[in-house]
Amino acid sequence: MESARGPLRFVPAAVLLLASAGLGVALATTGARDVPESEIDTRPIQVDGDGYVSSDTCKACHPAEYDSWFGSFHRTMTQVATPETVRADFDRVRVENTHGQPMLLERDGDEYWAEFDDPGWEGAESDRPRITRRVVMITGSHHQNIYWYETGHDRGLNVLPSVYLIEEQRWASRSAVVLHPPQQSLAMLNGHWNAICIVCHTTQGKTAFDTPYRSEAFELQTIDTTVAEFGIACESCHGPAEAHIAANRNPLRRYGLHLAGDDDPTIVQPSLLDPRRSSQVCGQCHSVWEFYDAADERHANSAGLPYRPGDELRDTRFIAQPSVDRSSTEIRTLVNDDPDFVRGSFWPDGMVRVSGREYNGLIDSPCFRDATEPDHTLTCFSCHTLHKTAEDPRPVSEWADTHQVSTDMAGNDACLQCHEPMRGDVTAHTRHPAESSGSSCYNCHMPYTAYGLLKTERSHTISSPTATETAELGRPNACNLCHLDRTVGWTADKLHDWYGTPVPELGGANRTVAASLLWILSGDAGLRALTAQSMGWAPAQEASGTSWMVPHLGEALGDRYDAVRFIAARSLRSLPGYADMAYDFDGPEQDRVDVAVRVLSAWRASPASRQRRDAELLVDADGELRVDAMRQLFDQRDRRPLFLRE
Repeated sequence: MESARGPLRFVPAAVLLLASAGLGVALATTGARDVPESEIDTRPIQVDGDGYVSSDTCKACHPAEYDSWFGSFHRTMTQVATPETVRADFDRVRVENTHGQPMLLERDGDEYWAEFDDPGWEGAESDRPRITRRVVMITGSHHQNIYWYETGHDRGLNVLPSVYLIEEQRWASRSAVVLHPPQQSLAMLNGHWNAICIVCHTTQGKTAFDTPYRSEAFELQTIDTTVAEFGIACESCHGPAEAHIAANRNPLRRYGLHLAGDDDPTIVQPSLLDPRRSSQVCGQCHSVWEFYDAADERHANSAGLPYRPGDELRDTRFIAQPSVDRSSTEIRTLVNDDPDFVRGSFWPDGMVRVSGREYNGLIDSPCFRDATEPDHTLTCFSCHTLHKTAEDPRPVSEWADTHQVSTDMAGNDACLQCHEPMRGDVTAHTRHPAESSGSSCYNCHMPYTAYGLLKTERSHTISSPTATETAELGRPNACNLCHLDRTVGWTADKLHDWYGTPVPELGGANRTVAASLLWILSGDAGLRALTAQSMGWAPAQEASGTSWMVPHLGEALGDRYDAVRFIAARSLRSLPGYADMAYDFDGPEQDRVDVAVRVLSAWRASPASRQRRDAELLVDADGELRVDAMRQLFDQRDRRPLFLRE
């Protein structure tokens, strides 16, 4: 391989084997020399300043907290590309996808290189040159690895054309892993990480462009991007620690505070703040927000975001909450700048519909909004912990993998800690058996109505299910997300009989066709993704059966949105007989169509397909699929372009 100045050259594996056998020694690669961070000038670097002194200074006095943070996904939001952090295989790998030419990957010692089509080429497509760049940084470590390369211009970065999916252990084109209109390409933008990702994937990031960010002017500006720390570190949530470190060099002070039970004013403990400000510590990243004006954005560019834990978050940024301020100047500005902004982040009534924005859900919850006592106010810390506690028997990896949910808060205790009167007889309220998924508070009051990263997440707006939210807003209700084989009308009648919930005006299809089929056939791309995911959810499969799902998930294998195809295939593989289905959601269209046809043909030939002969499931009395009804619903599909702001 020629460093960054020439194309990658792959040596056939057989040649390498012969060479090593003949010499009797292992082939070695050239290791990169260790370079001090301050001497690196081709990527963003970590620097101390503004009172930030890094998480390493916390370890000596807070070893348990440090260890649980170190094992969390917050720490690994952004990492330098090293042998310890790179999850993908770079060992002479050729990555194919349908959205461009192959990407060639190579490892040289501790360095990682990629060759791909030049994204900045403006000439004829047939003349587009190939470029080779060194991969230096990674965003994400839980579900996906997004790899960033040196552009060669100051500390500016750009993104590889493919993303590594960790659980699937495969590459997929970057545009395929984002739910966006298929006719709308995702441009590779120079400086995008420096300007956008840095805000919530690092601690005290400073983009340091010398002019407002515009990718087309990238080469014309100086880029000296720095961070206090890569990833979400201790000081993201506790504030700059320089004063705290200095004050507590005196052990007498530390022990004095400890024995007296006093708070230390030199550092912020989020869980000790008032309920609203404690949750704002999380909301600084987990929300849909914008700068109030260009002056605020310019200040953040040079000095970093001004918010510090304990501050009032809305003093320094606009938190979008369309449920209460859809006519505000800021919302109108966002809509004027991007007409699809609100739809890409919120359901029609203002409930957030994308993952990673849980603070927007919290502030719309009555348990937060209408609480009158601090001890009975729902906060992020009601269910989650920043650090695994000593009483938590789970390994750190398990705690981190379950979204840092506190001990025993994954079940009904999370709600019963406030709704104590229900504890004695939960089933009297739920009308479901005690051990069933229908007696889970979460499943009914925090259903999976948010989407992101090729999966769904629970709504963080505490609400009660109604048929109205589906009939009038198009948002799936909790009942039909589990009872996928039932109609919206069935849900409306059950809720009215049990709780006196008003029954909305329902059209014919809401009374005659299972809600899930209306959603996956007629809904917008986001609703189709939620439905396909629910068909792979074990509680829904148990409540609804699975044999009838096959043709509808099979049809979704041909969806125009890559993300819907991916989720449909994953859910289909969870059904009996389909675990080994060969299908590439990112592969050639004809290959995908062939698989879908085979799935449908096999279903029709299987006795299992005749188990359910329900009109609501679009199967007639002879067990035949009502293709005419499916086509009619498909013709009514919401085809408005949708870009979900994950």
